[in-house]
Amino acid sequence: MELQNKATRINLFNFSTPQMRAFHMSWFAFFLCFFAWFGIAPLMNIVREEMSLTKEQIGWCIIGSVAITVIARLFIGWLCDQIGPRLAYTWLLVLGAIPVMGIGFAHDYTTFLIFRIAIGAIGAAFVITQYHTSLMFAPNCVGTANATTAGWGNLGGGVTQMVMPLIFGLFVGILGFSDSIGWRASMFLAGLVCALTGIAYYFLTQDAPDGNFKELREAGKMPQKAQQKGQFLNVCKDHRVWALFVIYGACFGIELTINNVAALYFLDYFDYFKSMDTTKAVKMAGLFAGMFGLMNIFARTLGGIFGDRFGQKWGLSGRVKWLFIAVFCEGIALMIFSQMSVLAMALPSLIVFSLFVQMSEGATYSVVPFINKKALGAVSGIVGAGGNAGAVTAGFLFKTQAINWPTALFILGAIVTCCAFLTFLVRFSEEMEEEARLANESALAPQPGEQELAPSMGQ
Repeated sequence: MELQNKATRINLFNFSTPQMRAFHMSWFAFFLCFFAWFGIAPLMNIVREEMSLTKEQIGWCIIGSVAITVIARLFIGWLCDQIGPRLAYTWLLVLGAIPVMGIGFAHDYTTFLIFRIAIGAIGAAFVITQYHTSLMFAPNCVGTANATTAGWGNLGGGVTQMVMPLIFGLFVGILGFSDSIGWRASMFLAGLVCALTGIAYYFLTQDAPDGNFKELREAGKMPQKAQQKGQFLNVCKDHRVWALFVIYGACFGIELTINNVAALYFLDYFDYFKSMDTTKAVKMAGLFAGMFGLMNIFARTLGGIFGDRFGQKWGLSGRVKWLFIAVFCEGIALMIFSQMSVLAMALPSLIVFSLFVQMSEGATYSVVPFINKKALGAVSGIVGAGGNAGAVTAGFLFKTQAINWPTALFILGAIVTCCAFLTFLVRFSEEMEEEARLANESALAPQPGEQELAPSMGQ
């Protein structure tokens, strides 16, 4: 049963419709989750000195931060199908804020790692964001909507690299806290804001254009929960889902990895930072590392826009062709960045690499909504979990003493390039192509009375 009254345009300055409220609340909530998720990353140099962490222990922290998210995303996708994105987001933000604030009570490597692992659950926010916008927007602009909300959410990974050192500096330099108290207070503040946003999400959004899941099911406008049994298993049997699982691991998984290691990578492998005092070096490394995440302002949106445009011109197979191009170029760009040893060359190559990483993510989720509309949450959850599975796998390259980090990045680039060819496994039947074509034509030529948001972005 297809939901009705999906928006056919994206009006960024419209906050009055349920579609655009979901759009803005979902990206902002994901932004805060991403900010809290990787808030500790630019402060790891401080934590490393306080707790005397080894390279291997830091590697386990990197792995731990993304490991539990694999399970969380699988679960949250199923949960969205059951209770809707509004309640799912509310509970995730409120409960997820607890370990974000709690990491401030860590007193050694073991307790720090436990909290770092627990914080990773908040990364499941991505699945809800993609699920909510997929419900709210029509086929002609759903790729753009998904890519923009996710991209602006991912922006939190770049902003936190820049802002958390400043918050830390505020607590230490102005309020007079010690370094140990400063990083703990910074994380507590991030968690508190997440909890407050969860409460706001409950009151400001609804599940679908015409209401919440509970009311829609009572009115017979949506399948009952019992009718959806077995859908998750059907999704698991679809090889296209697992191809996208790996592909998303090769783009979002790489972004998570870079978010975790970028600040330390600059501090440890570039002489520019050697002569600075600790506080200044942390701020500067965070600034440069943040450039990677800041590309999310527009790069992931571009991936979705191109996905929609390729889809309008060449159908669903066109979306997949664009995905191949983006992922292939991402792998090449990562290999080039890994070989840069001079900061003046490393930064431009990092930006180019970031562009293709985030366009690849947008391209992936311009395909996801068309795989299985009856179990959108399950598909979104499994593919989203692939991103974290990729990050977990990549993390092992950064914990071993046998491989330095530039070599690890080169290896990852080669793997990503090979993963691009998995797009050849993502194919659609003639019936699905025709259905998508008709839905796209209907969205581009709305009938009187159809929900429309204008003017548009990306259309």
